[in-house]
Amino acid sequence: MIDYHQAWFVINRTPGLGSIRIRRLLNHFQSIENIFNQTSFPQHLNLPAATQAALKNPNIKNITTDLQWLEKADNHILTIDDDLYPPLLKQTDSPPSLLYVTGDPLVLLQPQLAVVGSRNASTVGLKNTHSFCYDLAKNGLTITSGMALGVDGKAHQAALQAKGKTIAVMGTGLDVVYPAKHKELAHDIAHNGALISEFTIGTKPNAYNFPKRNRIICGLSLGTLVIEAGIKSGTLITARQTMEINRPVMAIPGSIHSPMVKGCHALIKQGAKLVESAAEILEELTPLAQSLSLQIKEKLSLLDDKPIKSANKPHIEDKNEIKNDGHALILDHIMYDPTTIDEIILKSGLTAQEVSSILLILELEDKIQALPGAQYIRI
Repeated sequence: MIDYHQAWFVINRTPGLGSIRIRRLLNHFQSIENIFNQTSFPQHLNLPAATQAALKNPNIKNITTDLQWLEKADNHILTIDDDLYPPLLKQTDSPPSLLYVTGDPLVLLQPQLAVVGSRNASTVGLKNTHSFCYDLAKNGLTITSGMALGVDGKAHQAALQAKGKTIAVMGTGLDVVYPAKHKELAHDIAHNGALISEFTIGTKPNAYNFPKRNRIICGLSLGTLVIEAGIKSGTLITARQTMEINRPVMAIPGSIHSPMVKGCHALIKQGAKLVESAAEILEELTPLAQSLSLQIKEKLSLLDDKPIKSANKPHIEDKNEIKNDGHALILDHIMYDPTTIDEIILKSGLTAQEVSSILLILELEDKIQALPGAQYIRI
């Protein structure tokens, strides 16, 4: 009998199945396991003969690398039928049916800003990236980008230096670090946020994968900040995808003589918000972040009353243990006067990752309130 994880890995590698067909199969058969118990498939599902044959006789040997990867510490999968699948991503036209995650899956529920820009950014562009992302991460926004050279890498680094959270959406399998020079950065991101990918384990860098992964970057996020972009830059693809899902695009202007910002100027002419400070971005995104928090709060309240059907059962069990032990410990160190996250980490003795996850849950449970400057108070 094929189990939950095996079923998802097999279906993710089955030819002829994309996210739309997988969702149709799930809607019809109610669970991923049931799909593999069929001797025939209804005509209205419009499955190719080769696809039907693969579902009737699943090749478990083909997913050995996936299963071996999942056995390692901090590796998880999030599936479209998982209660903890990121709600903003799920609202898009083509959300991935399966996400591979290295790090903390809960960070995908936090309010995020997509930060994109040139791989060959100027000195000014890199300085702006660091300044903006450092301030935004300090104020509680998770920085989401693609771990490419230039703006992407600098955005992740700034968030880490601010002791904030950051997410890297990969264009490869999570066992492949690209570019290779970002191996240490990838390690740091996994320990202070998450690496995610829709691509199967073993997937090598492919030029076609990177524009595809951009829809995940903007789909996870409340909005997109464009730092630097030439007029024909691939960065503009992410900005366009953000506009198509009706989320705000913000761009930093520059010299009219610099080719590195002509893409930003073009976006501003098309309706992107011109921003000159992190404060303007926070002002733009705060109402959207509050709305997202309400959605997640409602989702978590529903989960309290039913067992969670999750691809990350070990992770969910750890969260319940934290509720019993770590929550009280954290609350002991948060007073009715503002307390910084650094103070909480120091006094609790927990890691920054553990503290951030607990703070998110406590905030959603209305036990604490986040303040500017990565500070918290009891309520």
